[in-house]
Amino acid sequence: MKVDNKVLLVTGAGSGIGRELVLHLLSKGASVAGVDLNAKALEETKRLAEAHRTQFTTFVTNISDRTAVEALPAQVLARFGSIDGIINNAGIIQPFVKVNDLDFAVIERVLNVNLYGTLFVIKSFLPHLMQRPQAHIVNISSMGGFVPVPGQTIYGASKAAVKLLSEGLGSELIDTNVRVTVVFPGAVATNILANVGLGALDTSTHKGNMTAMPPSKAAKIIVHGMERDAFHVFVGRDAMLMDKLYRLNPAFAARTIARKMSALLNR
Repeated sequence: MKVDNKVLLVTGAGSGIGRELVLHLLSKGASVAGVDLNAKALEETKRLAEAHRTQFTTFVTNISDRTAVEALPAQVLARFGSIDGIINNAGIIQPFVKVNDLDFAVIERVLNVNLYGTLFVIKSFLPHLMQRPQAHIVNISSMGGFVPVPGQTIYGASKAAVKLLSEGLGSELIDTNVRVTVVFPGAVATNILANVGLGALDTSTHKGNMTAMPPSKAAKIIVHGMERDAFHVFVGRDAMLMDKLYRLNPAFAARTIARKMSALLNR
């Protein structure tokens, strides 16, 4: 689905890939409803989108709150009159802690945002998407959704669930006007690691040869995948290579990731 003259909702629009998705979609002629829990971050995205202010509206919403999400379609329709697509980008990682040592409160928060938040947005907007001539759902999974990352097991489980949710949904909608794309980012230079006290990745090469992609480039790859109705979109050479390696030799791929993560955490 081409995004020009379409209305799209982007969650996690206050920073990182979500902010860059908003700016790129606006530059391509789309109107965007930006959703984030952080009002201050959303305001910064709005400031950066000043040249497209008539096409962009912010909605401060906690996507893990089902009642709040169920109220969103009416608000978006009141502002734009229609909704053609959703990009479920919002997500959080866990502290780098083994499952045995991880609090249930943290486990529930990760699952509530990454899995249930994605599901709430889909369930709330899908009836409206099915009424459009063309519509699209993009769900952001992760490289960690198909290959295990030590210390991120619950995060990976949530993103693996997003992967299968997306694929199953795509099959259910195959005879409709709604297409589904699932995205697997590798290392992207956002503040997601800073949120668990590790500092943001940058675009240089770290110990362990992990190179992070700029979020603006990641956003362009995601939108391009959406516009060509791709089933899977891999963001970064690391994600593409690990997908091939994992399908060829899962145990070797898991050990490779374990070594790289050990190098990153001990840099």
